[in-house]
Amino acid sequence: MTKQETTPSFEQAMDKLEQIVALLESGDVPLEQAIELFQEGMKLSQLCGQKLEQVERKIEILMEQEGGLVKKPFNPSTDEKGEGR
Repeated sequence: MTKQETTPSFEQAMDKLEQIVALLESGDVPLEQAIELFQEGMKLSQLCGQKLEQVERKIEILMEQEGGLVKKPFNPSTDEKGEGR
């Protein structure tokens, strides 16, 4: 995706990613097209990851502003015991 193109929303990126996965899983795609689809899928996956990170940061900020609550970061990589995955 070039900078001149508009960035898709999270939902649009996920929809396109699901379409790419379905095409690749079908096995009916020529090798060159499969490589292009794979590369596009990787870019969309990175975009979705970035958008999720942005949302995590916003959740932390919102929690901090609500009623003077103690700042507690949203950390999906830890379980209830505070241990990593």
